[in-house]
Amino acid sequence: MTIVIKRNKWEIWRDVIFALFAREIRTGFNDKFGLSWAVLNPVAFIFILSFLRGRLDGGETHTIPTFTFMAIGILFIQSFIQTLGKSARTIKQNKPLYAFRQVQPLSAVIAGGFFQILIKAFVIIGIIIIMYFLGIDLQISDPLLFISCYFLLILLAMGIGLVFGIAELFVQEFSKIREMMTRPLFFISGVFFSLQDIPKEYWHYLNWNPILHAIELTRYSVYSTYGHQGVSVGYLAWCVLIFTFLSLALYHTLWKQAISQ
Repeated sequence: MTIVIKRNKWEIWRDVIFALFAREIRTGFNDKFGLSWAVLNPVAFIFILSFLRGRLDGGETHTIPTFTFMAIGILFIQSFIQTLGKSARTIKQNKPLYAFRQVQPLSAVIAGGFFQILIKAFVIIGIIIIMYFLGIDLQISDPLLFISCYFLLILLAMGIGLVFGIAELFVQEFSKIREMMTRPLFFISGVFFSLQDIPKEYWHYLNWNPILHAIELTRYSVYSTYGHQGVSVGYLAWCVLIFTFLSLALYHTLWKQAISQ
């Protein structure tokens, strides 16, 4: 006698996300370099830029070792840009799977976001190992703030990526707009500089950017002596909440029409 196991919608959704996540791992690490390249690429970038900045400030930037200062900025901006791009692309890449009614675009976006978190976890481990061998002081004054800033940044990237992913199903050229919009983020998000390097009367030109808040607050969470003037956890959280609400509202309205394109 065959036993039929009944599952509720949440259990089905969980299993779909896990299956898509496993699929991302298989396709993401199926080349010869795989995970090693995903780790070495940002680490090499951090080394080069921290060396250049270290020549200017003597190896310490506002009480933080320059390597740590640059590592946080580059890790966070790459996490944002790559998660946004992955969230947007994965909707179209998994389009054939939407023939199964259990699979929806939102599940693909969540699985893609988890995959980027997994990659960056290995990058962080690699950076910690390098810092240990280089004798760079490793400390985290506020681990909860560090984790909160990172996950809020990932949620922000997934929300914006979801909007672009739906839009690109209607008009493919939106992918070019997405790429064009992400390029200036390296220069306006505090990756190479601190808000403390800018005169206060010019802060309002930069601190509208929630990514800048996430990066500066994370530096503060690692070294409390760094300070957190001009940035706010509340502003970052509100930006994430608003973008998440708007993206889910747009998704709920248009996703069925979008995948039929």
